[in-house]
Amino acid sequence: MKPQQIILSPDNNYALLTDYFLRNGLRKVLIVCGSSFKNFRLREFVDGLISRGVISPVFFSDFRPNPDYESVVKGVELFRNSNCDSLFAIGGGSAMDVAKCIKLYANMPEGVNYLRERIVPNEIPFLAVPTTAGTGSEATKFAVIYYKGEKQSVSDDSCIPQTVLFDASVLHFLPDYQRKATMLDAFCHAVESFWSVNSTDESKTYSKSAISLILNNMDSYLANEESGNATMLKAANLAGKAINITQTTAGHAMCYKITKLYGISHGHAAALCVSVLWRFMVENTALCVDPRGEKYLDGMFHDLASVMGCPDALAGADKFLRIFAGLQLQTPEPDGEGDLELLSKSVNLDRLKNNPIRLDEQTINALYRKIFDRK
Repeated sequence: MKPQQIILSPDNNYALLTDYFLRNGLRKVLIVCGSSFKNFRLREFVDGLISRGVISPVFFSDFRPNPDYESVVKGVELFRNSNCDSLFAIGGGSAMDVAKCIKLYANMPEGVNYLRERIVPNEIPFLAVPTTAGTGSEATKFAVIYYKGEKQSVSDDSCIPQTVLFDASVLHFLPDYQRKATMLDAFCHAVESFWSVNSTDESKTYSKSAISLILNNMDSYLANEESGNATMLKAANLAGKAINITQTTAGHAMCYKITKLYGISHGHAAALCVSVLWRFMVENTALCVDPRGEKYLDGMFHDLASVMGCPDALAGADKFLRIFAGLQLQTPEPDGEGDLELLSKSVNLDRLKNNPIRLDEQTINALYRKIFDRK
């Protein structure tokens, strides 16, 4: 049985965080962080730990969004050469992905291609502070890096941070667009996990809790209130735990190329896809590929609608569409038929295996058309 992730609060001037370092005897900490770290109250606290001699950290921020393999190699070398005893990741998905890979690769032989080596789990202490309420990366065994321009999915249970600090104050600095987009990412994670062919009673419990927290605290979060920020961090974490069991489905499979082509946020692109995909699937349960059967699928969509506070499956799908429309995020304009064909051919077929409704390239093309036709 895997150990439960320990959740820390920032109460009493991060007293539990101080205790974490002292109790575990951690001093040489590799802090993996993005540029936003300098703005946080947490940075002042870390500076205080340094001045009091509690920790002697090494900072690593030599990576960019969609981090590449070479950045991870630099991080591994810094971890080793500085004789670090632990990892402390502060940031969004990119910082989390880099730190996860550093943990996985830190005990591999030097000079090898880490992507080709067998992962041997290690006990390096790993603490994470998510600075967006979206990816839930701090709760998952997945990381994404790029090798020679190609996306590489890295996965192992041992890269999940053992300890997480939820600090609502870090969300105060989120730009309005990122605030909306990251919330949508968490929402899509919870929804896609619920309908995934890999769903379990445990994953559905996480999904239901995440969806309820998002719906009940959306207004407070969008208004940048402390309570809404704190609750959205919990919701994203729960959605991450759900995805960690089930993986994502067609909504995410369809969204990656949209992000790359048009430069919009990942959560924005995922919501564009889910808002169209959801209704299509409810109306086409006869195309069921979930081994539990069409009857199960009809019941599942009804249950999902109930979690959304709706009387039937179509109403659940329509409520998500209304929420998305209410956020007033623009839909990109495709550059003719070439874009639509490129998008249709870009979809990762492995992710479609998790989708409960059979989709072929023609259907995917039609879904993309509906996405871009909608105003």
